Amino acid sequence: MLALQLSESLEAGTDEAGRGCLAGPVTAAAVILPKDFSNDILNDSKQLSERKREILRPVIELEAMGFGVAHIFPKEIDTINILNASILGMHKAIDQLSIIPEHIIVDGNKFKPYKEIPHQTIIKGDGKYLNIAAASVLAKTYRDAYMEKIHEEFPMYNWKKNKGYPTVEHREAIKKYGTTKYHRMSFRLLPEQYTLDL
Repeated sequence: MLALQLSESLEAGTDEAGRGCLAGPVTAAAVILPKDFSNDILNDSKQLSERKREILRPVIELEAMGFGVAHIFPKEIDTINILNASILGMHKAIDQLSIIPEHIIVDGNKFKPYKEIPHQTIIKGDGKYLNIAAASVLAKTYRDAYMEKIHEEFPMYNWKKNKGYPTVEHREAIKKYGTTKYHRMSFRLLPEQYTLDL
């Protein structure tokens, strides 16, 4: 059973999705849940089926006191690196909250202070606190929807299925077709044994 939140103050949970992908944005979300929120299926998004995540998304959006979602795109990821891009995405998601939180809890072990608001990083926080789990579900569902949209433009990479992650199929497509504007050029797109003329 996940705890609602860490502190008694007005707290936002934040998380990201897509950090390890070769293509597409890293997507972050921030969520403030009401004190009486409860949900039997909400958990870390990685533990949930796609169907359950899609059921949860409108529930979270309807019941949250505030939520925000932000994409950081490949060009910026390549410029500032994936860790900084993930943190920037979380900051941008918190910017969108309709209520200013008094405390922020972050999935993982790295964060940069957001304004003057105290924060705490929590390893595997998306499996411990409902507000981080809710953020993980929004980040994942919004990012998946974006990848399905750009799949229409470049169907040969099968992003609607692999969502830009480094699957064998995705890497074979990069080897065969090259890269797109959606690929992260600072990432190792192919293993050492492959070469790609850019």
